[in-house]
Amino acid sequence: MKVIRYETNFNKNLYYNLTELKAKRLPKRFESQIINIYPEITSQKIIGFGAAVTEAAGYAFSKLSQEKKGALINDYFSKDGLNYSLARLSIGSCDFSIKSYSYASKRNLSDFSIEKDKQYIIPMLKKSIEKNPNLTCLASPWSPPWFMKNTFILTLGGKLRSKYRQAWADYFVKFINAYKNEGFDIKYLTIQNEPNAIQKWESCLYDSKHEADFAINYLYPALKENNLDTKILIWDHNKERVIRRAIEEFSVEGSREAISGMAFHYYSGDHFENLRMFRNLYPDKLLIHTECCTGYSAFKQCDEIPNAELYAHEIIGDLNSGANGFIDWNIMLDHEGGPNHKKNFCNSPVMLSEDSSDYIKNLSFTYIGHFSKFIQVGAEKIEYSKYTDKLELCAFKNPDNSIVIVIMNKFDWNIDYNLWIDDKLIHDTVESHSIITLNIQC
Repeated sequence: MKVIRYETNFNKNLYYNLTELKAKRLPKRFESQIINIYPEITSQKIIGFGAAVTEAAGYAFSKLSQEKKGALINDYFSKDGLNYSLARLSIGSCDFSIKSYSYASKRNLSDFSIEKDKQYIIPMLKKSIEKNPNLTCLASPWSPPWFMKNTFILTLGGKLRSKYRQAWADYFVKFINAYKNEGFDIKYLTIQNEPNAIQKWESCLYDSKHEADFAINYLYPALKENNLDTKILIWDHNKERVIRRAIEEFSVEGSREAISGMAFHYYSGDHFENLRMFRNLYPDKLLIHTECCTGYSAFKQCDEIPNAELYAHEIIGDLNSGANGFIDWNIMLDHEGGPNHKKNFCNSPVMLSEDSSDYIKNLSFTYIGHFSKFIQVGAEKIEYSKYTDKLELCAFKNPDNSIVIVIMNKFDWNIDYNLWIDDKLIHDTVESHSIITLNIQC
C-alpha cells in the first residue's frame, strides 16, 4: 500500500506539501482515534468539478498576455492543475455579463445568433477544451428574451408567457446546436437559474407546476425531436427547498422520463440533510452543485482561511450527501470582483491583478484542488466512520481503484487520527487550519 499525502497549511505557507506515509499492519487491539474506511461500500458516481465561464471571466481572461493565458488554462484544466472537467455557461446574459443581451429579438427567432459570446466566452472555452478535450458543459438561462416575458424586460423577475413556451424550448435547441457548431457539447441544461428570486439582474420566476410543465411538455420533446440527448435539471437554486421542489415536480406524470436530476446552490446554508433525502428518494437522478461564491453583493477580499474552509466544507458536505458534481461560480474575475453590469461583485478563486499583467490565486483555489485534482470522473463515494466531528472528510474510489481521502481541520489546534483501511493502519496528524488529501494505491 502506497500512501501519498498532500497538505495545504496556510499557517506554514505550504501548498501541496507532498510526503509519503507508511502503513503498518493493524495491532490486535487498537480502538483509539480511528477513522474507518470501507472501500467495498460505494454509492453515487462523480461527474466532475468545474466553474462557470461567464462573460466577466472571459473578459478578465482576455486582458492577460498569451503566456499568462496558457498558464491559467493549465492551472485549471490540466492534470497537473485542478483537472477541471465541467464548465457552466449562461444562455444569454447574466449579472456577470458586461451588459444585458439575448440571442434573438424577433419572435420567430429568425435572427438567433451567439455572435456576442464569440467575443469573450467562446475564446476562453476553446482554450479550456484544448487542454481538456473531455470538458463537459452545463448551461443555464437567467432570462428568456424580453418579448417572451409578461414584464417585457430581462431583469426584475417576471414570468414566461404561455404563448412562448414552445418558442423558448426551440431557443434552447438553437443554443445547443450553435455551441455544437463551435465544438462544445452541452450535456446538461437547467431550466432557469434561481427560479424563486426576483433579481435586479436577469431573472425569471417559475413555480414547480410551471417548471415541470415546461420540462415535460416542451423542452424534453424539443430535445428529442432534434436528436439531442442533453439532460434536463430542475431548480438550480438554494438547498433549503430541494426536497419540496423535487417531490412537487417528480410527482407529475412524465417527469421521471423528462427530468434527469436537480441542480442546487449553497447560499441559504448547509441543508445537507435535504441532499441526503433527495439521494435516498431518487437514487437514479443527478444532483449537481452549480453555484457557490463568497463576498457577493458587497465585494470585499475575504480572509483567506475562512473563505477556503467554507469552500471545502461545502464540497465535503455536498459529496457526502449524494452530490454527483461540484461547479464553482466565476472561474476568474477582475481585481474588483467583476465586471458585473449590476455591480453584484464577488470573489473568485482566481482574480486578475490590478494592472492586468498577471492573475492571483486565492487560497480557495488550492483547497478546491484537494478534491478536483484527485477525485476522478467516474469515482464512487465510499463510506467511512470517524471518532470525532472535529475533522471533516470524504472518501472516494477512483476508476483505477486508487482511494482518495480528503480531511480538513478548521480548528486552532492539531488533531491526530489513525486511518484504518483494509488491514492497514496509518497514523497521521492534521495540523490546525489545514487540509490534506491522501492518495492510496492499494
